[in-house]
Amino acid sequence: MRRLLTCLLIAIAALTSVPAYAVEVVPPGNRNIEQPAVPGASVRRTKGTKSTFDRKYEKVFELLSTDRELMGKIRKTAAAYSIDPIHIIGAIVGEHTYNVDAYDRLQSYYVKAASYAGESFRFAFEGEGVDTFVDRPQFAECNGKRDSYLLWSCREDVWERDFRGKAVDGKSFPNNRFSAVFFQPFYAGQTFGLGQVNPLTALMLSDLVSRVSGYPRLNEKDAGAVYRAIMEPDISLAFVAASIRESIEDYKQIAGMDISKNPGLTATLYNVGNSRQRALALAAKNQAAGALVWPEENYYGWLINDKLDELEGLL
Repeated sequence: MRRLLTCLLIAIAALTSVPAYAVEVVPPGNRNIEQPAVPGASVRRTKGTKSTFDRKYEKVFELLSTDRELMGKIRKTAAAYSIDPIHIIGAIVGEHTYNVDAYDRLQSYYVKAASYAGESFRFAFEGEGVDTFVDRPQFAECNGKRDSYLLWSCREDVWERDFRGKAVDGKSFPNNRFSAVFFQPFYAGQTFGLGQVNPLTALMLSDLVSRVSGYPRLNEKDAGAVYRAIMEPDISLAFVAASIRESIEDYKQIAGMDISKNPGLTATLYNVGNSRQRALALAAKNQAAGALVWPEENYYGWLINDKLDELEGLL
């Protein structure tokens, strides 16, 4: 009965978008004294390019410190989404330290984005397009959700509950994330632009980005348009900012936590995704503990907090 009551309280908080208790400001800095372990895949990828995390950090830091045009765009985009620009810097630095190497200048991103123009892609798994897949009856509960963030979050939840690692109607589905199964990169090492935005994340944030920045809404039936949006630097920055804004709002409205003063936490959520589900889990943890439990940064966010003074110097 107690567990049921807890779940109901969390659900009510999520549905009404009002914290169930006073909003607590998460203090700045890292909760962990030492950096949490970096995943093996990131270590192997970096060694494979004969680089190190330190060298990759220095390279992206140099890019940001010398590219005035890019820094201007970061400030302008952050203002449009009502967030501190340090959050966008944290996301970019984390991605280019642990996932990819920074290009030498912003123009390189425009060149790579242009290579996607006119191409035709499709989001699918074993011949079944994602647009057809989400028409299955299991997704009926999502049909009334008009905002793209709530719609695709609901569809992701249904995937986790009803399809991931299961056989449904005679078809077996991998035990993997929705984005990895239906929104696979084209080849090993494929990157997704300046902010390394996932196509599913772009679809989730499409309505917010359209409202704030005026870019056309994205559609799962036009995968090429999705990829062009996340590869084109100006649009990509809007999606980075929108993702950070949503994670801040999720934690404030669902978990009663204001994480806007801790760039390491927003960077962590940018890295791991699923901020709504993580906020729900944190709210449940706090209610079960009967005490305040702060969210913690991962290895990616830990670096941003550790280097915060240096990164803020860029602004």
